[in-house]
Amino acid sequence: MLKVAIIEDERPAADLLARYVERYGEESGVEFDITVYGEPTTFLDTYRPDYDIVFMDIEMPNMDGMEAARRLRGIDRRAVLVFVTNVARLAIRGYEVDAYDYIVKPVDYRTFARKLRGAAIRCRRDEDSLMLTVRGGMRRIQLRDVVYVEVTGHTLHFHSRDGGETAVGGTMGDIERRLREHGFLRCGKAYLANRLHIADIGAASLTMDDGTELPIGRAYRRAFLEGFAAAEGNAHVG
Repeated sequence: MLKVAIIEDERPAADLLARYVERYGEESGVEFDITVYGEPTTFLDTYRPDYDIVFMDIEMPNMDGMEAARRLRGIDRRAVLVFVTNVARLAIRGYEVDAYDYIVKPVDYRTFARKLRGAAIRCRRDEDSLMLTVRGGMRRIQLRDVVYVEVTGHTLHFHSRDGGETAVGGTMGDIERRLREHGFLRCGKAYLANRLHIADIGAASLTMDDGTELPIGRAYRRAFLEGFAAAEGNAHVG
């Protein structure tokens, strides 16, 4: 599933883009999770770096799309950004914020579908994934969809943001080494948390954005906090 954000202050235009994404999903078999924002401030204030594709209107009243895109890139360098504009020349500077493409209004479906297809291909090419050996064959999972990994005995349980779970044989030590560079942090003997999905860190536990509460083991607390602070670009450790 690809997560899509649409930032558009004109509701009819936003609804049209959402319908186009849904239509393309039905035609292509690609699943999309769509969220619409009426202005960029709310989008940025609540932003977590888990969107795959962002459609950004350039001309908006309280903050123009180019400035919003600069702030977005300060948080997330990986989301595929597509500008939507009434005037093509306004999108020419898209290279400054690593924009993938732009679409000129009024948006026709054929053009939109072509651009969305390219954005989706880029997402799947760039996205980190892990091939797991499961009963009966192999399964590829997208790491950004994994909220946390739990070990019970010699079984690893990969818990996804859609509520799904993939269980495979393995040890926590091995998977920790494989996923460390992908933003996964050990918070306890049995848990490995995806930094992208951490919503809150308490004194003895952390809360993931799906509502799951994971304990922070005493022996792991300092290393976990240091790893989290380093990944967030903040040297302070509480």
